[in-house]
Amino acid sequence: MITVWSLITKCRNLLKWAGSLIELAQFQTVPDAKVMLNDAISKLEEVLTLSPGKHQALWCLGNAYTTQAFLFPDADVAKGHFDKAVDYLQRAENEDPGNGIYRKALDVAIGGPEILMELKQNGMMQQALGGGGGGPSASSNASGGKKAKKKNNDFTYNVCGWIILACGIVAWVGMAKALGPPPPPAR
Repeated sequence: MITVWSLITKCRNLLKWAGSLIELAQFQTVPDAKVMLNDAISKLEEVLTLSPGKHQALWCLGNAYTTQAFLFPDADVAKGHFDKAVDYLQRAENEDPGNGIYRKALDVAIGGPEILMELKQNGMMQQALGGGGGGPSASSNASGGKKAKKKNNDFTYNVCGWIILACGIVAWVGMAKALGPPPPPAR
């Protein structure tokens, strides 16, 4: 028999595990990050089977899908992940109205496709994902020399750094909020 307390503990542990995977994924190679994010998503979906209205799990799922979307250079694939992120983040905000963190994460997910398109138009997406070869960045580097290459690299690192920082802060704050003091035991 599952007690309420063991259910709460299991959900909390799964949330911590998934949150850690989401944070660690940001420091991995793209293939490893995708694996970690998929694992985090499965843990969060398990939380939702145990506690369907758990807004922290909904919020983390939204963040996982937002992070995952930026790992796909194909706009259609990324849009599918952004759409899932928006759905989960909207549900999280509906469960906990007025939560500013959830609103900001939702705004990032809503604006994600536009950010992704800007990165692609500037040739930064392929560079950020470790790709090489042809494309806008290769042609501009060939004609612009070392100075243009350094400027593109700086821009890429700045954009990717801000995206990673924003996701990390949002994940950290959310996990800190989710791990607040435990509820008193039922009498």
